[in-house]
Amino acid sequence: MRAAPRFWWRPPGLASALLGPVGALVGAVALRRMDAPGGMVGAPVICIGNPTVGGAGKTPTAIALLDRLAARGARPFALLRGHGGTARGLLRVDPARHGAAEVGDEALLLARHAPTIVAGGDRIGGARLAVAEGASHIVMDDGFQNPSLHKDTALLVVDGAVGVGNGRVTPAGPLRAPLAPQLARADAVLVVGDGAAGETVAQAARRAGVKVLRGRLAPDPRAIAALRDAPLLAFAGIGRPEKFFATLAAEGLALADRRAFPDHHPFRIGEIEALVAEAARLKARLVTTEKDMARLSGAGFAAWRGAIAVLPVTLRLDTPEALDALIAGAEARCAERRGKGS
Repeated sequence: MRAAPRFWWRPPGLASALLGPVGALVGAVALRRMDAPGGMVGAPVICIGNPTVGGAGKTPTAIALLDRLAARGARPFALLRGHGGTARGLLRVDPARHGAAEVGDEALLLARHAPTIVAGGDRIGGARLAVAEGASHIVMDDGFQNPSLHKDTALLVVDGAVGVGNGRVTPAGPLRAPLAPQLARADAVLVVGDGAAGETVAQAARRAGVKVLRGRLAPDPRAIAALRDAPLLAFAGIGRPEKFFATLAAEGLALADRRAFPDHHPFRIGEIEALVAEAARLKARLVTTEKDMARLSGAGFAAWRGAIAVLPVTLRLDTPEALDALIAGAEARCAERRGKGS
């Protein structure tokens, strides 16, 4: 995936105006699709989505929800498309056999916390497979705008630092569909991190009667401590690499240099060899994200993985019990439709 255009994150200008008619068409098509009825399964379905293209913290949020469900004695399954992977058809992820090239980096991270189904474009088939294999709940990582599977509860995740950018629909801006109709279809909005842009979205959600949650991505303190002994060459191919770099700087770590790659970038061995050589020249240590390290899982990268440190992050909610309310809502709606024979 290419890096998002810079004008997406600036006040509307000429580029967004010229692309506005295309964005209006894209948004209209997306909203029509979202109104289509979805297939239903016999377990509560909780969707973790975001209103924009690119990362906002969906996967850490899905992990937090999976862990919360497991702590309650449930047996949740994660369900996702498997972006960046080559697998076709339905597949239950086995981290011992599958790599990011096959199932995508997000699937490998989710599979560390719960059974995970990669469904490609067949989310209803993936949900049915999860239920057949004993899922008590299904947590969707992305798919908010996809109508194929009925959602009992939907949580939209927004990056507080950038919000919804210029507020336009792609390609004129980062939105997947107009914001107000998306909010109307959500049960809650989670703003991750601080920022005026995120507060603007929070205010819009409140005006729409949508509950607003707050949280932040917290780096692992042990990993931070282990990174203090040398300057760092940081690299990342995520939705917003600069967010990763800012996290390192905020922890007081010395950044000798940084390298940004497009989201879900499929690293080549030559690129990693060049990073290792540059780190040696700078007398620095290489560090990256968990998502990026997941894409370095192939045998060809084995010689270099030991030279790269990883900084895990976890979602910390201001009110963790808010997840229980989302779960309860999904369970109640699932029970209601099953009582009606849906």
